[in-house]
Amino acid sequence: MSPTGTGVKARPDLGAPRRIRLAVNRIDPWSAMKFSLLLSLAFGIMMVVASIVFWNVLDGLNVFTEIDAMVKDILGEEAEVNILQYVELSRVISLTTIIAVVDVVLLTAIGTIGAFLYNVVASLVGGLHLTLTDD
Repeated sequence: MSPTGTGVKARPDLGAPRRIRLAVNRIDPWSAMKFSLLLSLAFGIMMVVASIVFWNVLDGLNVFTEIDAMVKDILGEEAEVNILQYVELSRVISLTTIIAVVDVVLLTAIGTIGAFLYNVVASLVGGLHLTLTDD
């Protein structure tokens, strides 16, 4: 019986946050692959753009010519070492693009394999339990 004696239970406070317990029992591997592919593509593009900006800053500060001059001072003028040919912008972009493509493939594979491994472990231990509230 309720305190009013009518037999109807009093409603809980409507302003109080609700709490919901959930369990993540399975991650769809196809969804995890798509998510990790898009995230790694964004990371790869960011890596290429960052390397171009970094190279332009170093070139604007004449770091490469100073390093080349220092190497020639150390080895002498007769040494045929030209540092500038190894740090050209086209070479830096090519190397960064190759690294980014390998990174996209590896991160996508790791994300997909991670989803499969989570599914195996979740079937053994029951998954990840979460408590959500709506503050």
